[in-house]
Amino acid sequence: MSEAVPSPVCRVAVVEDHLLQRARTEDLLRREPGFEIVFSGESAPDFVAWVREAPRERRPHLLVLDLMVDRRPSVDVAVVEALLRAGLKIVVLSALASPPLVRGIVRAGVSGVVGKRDAETDILAAIRAVLRGEEWMTTELAAVIAGDPERPKLSVQEERALVLYASGLTIEQVASAMNIGRETAKQYLDRVKRKYREAGVPARTQLDLGRIAWSEGYLDPTL
Repeated sequence: MSEAVPSPVCRVAVVEDHLLQRARTEDLLRREPGFEIVFSGESAPDFVAWVREAPRERRPHLLVLDLMVDRRPSVDVAVVEALLRAGLKIVVLSALASPPLVRGIVRAGVSGVVGKRDAETDILAAIRAVLRGEEWMTTELAAVIAGDPERPKLSVQEERALVLYASGLTIEQVASAMNIGRETAKQYLDRVKRKYREAGVPARTQLDLGRIAWSEGYLDPTL
């Protein structure tokens, strides 16, 4: 009689700053066969610091990631892109406080997004779909992320420049944060201003752009 071949184990990391949500997500995964929690933390920088030092045999196959962190910066799209390029599969578990941020994450290549109001069965369905190389998102969630089709469409770089500038940075600081020249940063911001002015929205000053960022959800109003 041949011995049974053990099922492969999927190593999972969970990044979520709310302790109860993180504990419940971990419990949900532990109850399912084939999952092992190898990292649990509050923020993406904490995870990145850990994974750099972790031995290869402990590195995760999948990251369950919350995008918005209380009193700390939201997840950087560039960090997500780097993790995806390294071969990590990512499922976003988000309250969708910032649909533009979620849109940027999806454009970066994340194929599974779950809302925190979705059922626990949806979380597991999204994880299993992403592990199979498939996409997962409910119709309702897709509609939320799509947002208002009438509002100006910004590129990923224009969104990043808007968020940084609206957060109070100077153009020079925006350029430094984006690793681009000052004139390029100014061009991104000028494009943002032009697009909103053409849509009938005042967009001349940094204060104007701050109001836009808050009202459009590019910045989390609770922070």
